[in-house]
Amino acid sequence: MIKSAEYFISSARVEQCPGGNLPEFAFIGRSNVGKSSLINMLTGRAGLAKTSATPGKTVLINHFLIKGQGAAPKDTWYLVDLPGYGYARRGMKQRDELQRMISGYILRREQMLNLFLLIDIRHEPQRIDLEFIEWLGENGIPFSIVFTKADKLSKGKAAGNVKRYLDELTKQWEELPPHFVTSSETRLGREEVLGYIEEIIASLGAE
Repeated sequence: MIKSAEYFISSARVEQCPGGNLPEFAFIGRSNVGKSSLINMLTGRAGLAKTSATPGKTVLINHFLIKGQGAAPKDTWYLVDLPGYGYARRGMKQRDELQRMISGYILRREQMLNLFLLIDIRHEPQRIDLEFIEWLGENGIPFSIVFTKADKLSKGKAAGNVKRYLDELTKQWEELPPHFVTSSETRLGREEVLGYIEEIIASLGAE
């Protein structure tokens, strides 16, 4: 489904993001959720997004140009790596700057067709994630949930944690967003996430 994936540009503000109308699919999550590893797994490029043992390394809006197997314009799109949120060791000023950068992109970037919110499947529902989901809903942002690191749990435990999370969301949401269970180690969920992206792009031509 992906023929090539290349780094394109990094931006400090939404105004600096690439022009044009190529579809964009953005990925965001708490620091150390496994975002870089997931991006590398999805694209098949081991070193595309820089992984680090130190949380909070992504501090810019990173665009990666993705080209599919076909030659049609619809087979080209951007994967966008957004900074992680909730990293406590950042200073207040830098946290505020990152929040403005993230919210500016999410609220104003018309090319973004879907935001993939990454959640570490090993943890109980976290208030910071639930509040972020609520903010997305209030602003009408199309998003999906990607549960990461499923290889760290048994299938039964992983399924139970996903259900617990979705049950928590049903307290606020009448209709739940799409969700995917993934592992960067085993490539679990790769076809499902890329297939969903493909569906969204295909739907553009049907409108």
